[in-house]
Amino acid sequence: QVQLVESGGGLVQAGGSLRLSCAASQRISASMAWFRQAPGKGREIVATITWTTRSIFYVDSVKGRFTISRDDAKNTMYLQMNSLKPEDTAVYYCAADSRRRVSSSYYYSDYDYWGQGTQVTVSS
Repeated sequence: QVQLVESGGGLVQAGGSLRLSCAASQRISASMAWFRQAPGKGREIVATITWTTRSIFYVDSVKGRFTISRDDAKNTMYLQMNSLKPEDTAVYYCAADSRRRVSSSYYYSDYDYWGQGTQVTVSS
């Protein structure tokens, strides 16, 4: 059973940066993603990255500010978040979709492995 553990969240002022990490208990030959969930809202896709071609997707609200990457040698995925805004405040989750390698899903129900989440709070 794959285990995912996020780290790197915290409190930062608007305009600041954070780097989230998602460490896997074993090699993940699958597409992965970052989701977030703000208080009172549903879980939202943030970014995805495939395993084979490293194709990347970003939700419009983070384009140009966030960068997703993965280091399979370290079994770790990252989310570099720059120019943070108060509306980025949420719990951030990493996820893996064991059924996809060359494409990525935007729907949380398609992902079968999840981390516990890490809180990101951006103050104005």
